[in-house]
Amino acid sequence: MPVKNRFAELQEEITEWRHDFHANPEILFETHRTSKIVEQKLKSFGCDSVVFGLGRTGVVGIIHGRENTNNSVIGLRADMDALPIDETTGLSYASKVKGAMHACGHDGHTAMLLGAAKLLSSKKDFDGTVYFIFQPAEEGGGGGLAMID
Repeated sequence: MPVKNRFAELQEEITEWRHDFHANPEILFETHRTSKIVEQKLKSFGCDSVVFGLGRTGVVGIIHGRENTNNSVIGLRADMDALPIDETTGLSYASKVKGAMHACGHDGHTAMLLGAAKLLSSKKDFDGTVYFIFQPAEEGGGGGLAMID
């Protein structure tokens, strides 16, 4: 089945993940709940390796394709943290956390990257290695540098 169709089949599940992350936002490096969910999902998808706690609460999943003829590697990154503001949208999945909201779309970034990890780990029908990088503290907290360090 074409990748487009396989990804479309995950849309409902990805949307559920996004709504959950949106309703339970965490700020800067305090992405403990989100990071734990990401770690558990990556493991359940069958990632070859999952590293937890990089840059305090970052997570990296690694998937090796069936082949690696050219030593090809790609990194795909999503940010996980929310902003320190109150949500007043009235959405059914609005933030349950006073003073925190996913107003920049990081809930969507995290959910979409998990969807890509689930899709790619299901067949591993690619040449190379994929690193799925889930970064905390993108909103002014230096999370990228903390993960590199």
